[in-house]
Amino acid sequence: MDDEKILTSEQISDDMFEFVQYDESKSEKIATPEYSYWGSVFRKFFSSKVAIFMLVVLTLVLLMSFIQPIFSGYDNLAQENINNYDLKFLRPSLKYPFGTDDVGRNVFDMVWAGARTSLTISFITTIITMTIGIIIGTIWGFNKKLDFYLMDLYNVISNIPYLLIVMILSYVLGAGVWQLIIALSATSWIGVAYFMRVQVMIIRDREYNMASKVLGSSTWKIIKHNIMPHLISVIVTSAANRLPGYISTEVFLGYIGVGLTQREASLGRTIQAHAQYMQSATYLFIIPVIIVAIITVSFYIVGQTLADASDPRNHEI
Repeated sequence: MDDEKILTSEQISDDMFEFVQYDESKSEKIATPEYSYWGSVFRKFFSSKVAIFMLVVLTLVLLMSFIQPIFSGYDNLAQENINNYDLKFLRPSLKYPFGTDDVGRNVFDMVWAGARTSLTISFITTIITMTIGIIIGTIWGFNKKLDFYLMDLYNVISNIPYLLIVMILSYVLGAGVWQLIIALSATSWIGVAYFMRVQVMIIRDREYNMASKVLGSSTWKIIKHNIMPHLISVIVTSAANRLPGYISTEVFLGYIGVGLTQREASLGRTIQAHAQYMQSATYLFIIPVIIVAIITVSFYIVGQTLADASDPRNHEI
């Protein structure tokens, strides 16, 4: 008490105080940091150097796949009927970065035209299967009557090898890009739907959803606001696994000569056409295989990192 200075009423003056105006807007301001979902997603994604590197690689591959064939005008059937003896089996060089094959075709043009076909088929198939699967799977998770029929359908289809179904449908529908897309999508959506059904059933009976239902919220509103935001990460994960999977399936089918016409180039057909030269002209087989590996691995890593980043539990606030 001896060290404290006590002011008397005579020593206190008005200039020692300052009146502060009341601001209603500031009273509504929350002291915690502002949270942005997508901002947190991108911050988490770009914090991974591996994901950034693979994203750059993937972007370059996509640009080459969809832009380079426009300038080259590569036609697989027309090139197949050309026998240019002077250009046969030229090793990779500045003029021919991937070399030439047994009939003198530019493998660089051939590979990127094939990559465009493979990627187009994979993108469209993924969009179709994910859209149908998410819609039906979400309804399936709420509708008990539908569950009886769809479970039987899922059990039947899941016990038949997927490649066998695709090959049979390809033979029935005929060769072509859209026929192959239909063959790939025809049964694969049921797997997405079953996955969504399980996820919806896990979340639908939680307390806040039960409270929303009691308060009169419609099923659609509960799905839109309470369930789907929680499933973004698992949906991205599913898409990230399926897209490179469809590329691998298309490459395999092209390798065995199923699904596409002779006019349509694909990575699978390119590998199949040059498999016999695996020993004598290794570059003809290795280069397309490396391009397939780069595409599938980059898609998988970027997709998995994005899936982890889209999970709110991994965000830092």
